[in-house]
Amino acid sequence: MQEARRTERQPGKGFCASVLEWTETVVMAIILVAVVFTFAARIITVDGHSMEPTYSHGDRVLVSGFAGKVDPGDIVIIVHALSEPIIKRVVATEGQVVDFDQALGELTVDGTPLAGEAFGLESGITHLPNAPGEVLEFPQTVPEGCVFVLGDNREHSTDSRFTAVGMVDHRNILGKVVFNLYPFSKLGQPG
Repeated sequence: MQEARRTERQPGKGFCASVLEWTETVVMAIILVAVVFTFAARIITVDGHSMEPTYSHGDRVLVSGFAGKVDPGDIVIIVHALSEPIIKRVVATEGQVVDFDQALGELTVDGTPLAGEAFGLESGITHLPNAPGEVLEFPQTVPEGCVFVLGDNREHSTDSRFTAVGMVDHRNILGKVVFNLYPFSKLGQPG
């Protein structure tokens, strides 16, 4: 009889223990997700049209600050350049000389034209804007610890051509785009 009473009480204890165990698991999962999305990866919503056709306003990307070295062709999120974070493509790294061939409509890196098609874009669209006082003087050598970035929508992008952004210090790169999340038609590796 006493054994039957013990058996009846244990399910009650088991329920409380189970609830505490589940609560502990959920709290730990929330803490882990918060740590990961604070330090390792972030979901960023693209604001604006400077990266079209690669990214449109409202697209969502996963960005990681631990994705390794930033190379030409990588798409990065930059902070402290303008009032809001910006998304741009790295086209040159430290020590490289950047200039513009106005006749070809292309950026040159170390004297070699870098056609837009290298990044899946239309060629002949990269010009130096006619905005005296707002645009850097070229040619420019990318300083140590910096990168030169351009938006894919070159006619409508405030990027390293402009004094407001200029050469981007690595410390101002929040991270690299490592995965496209939305729209689902672009799901996967960045372009």
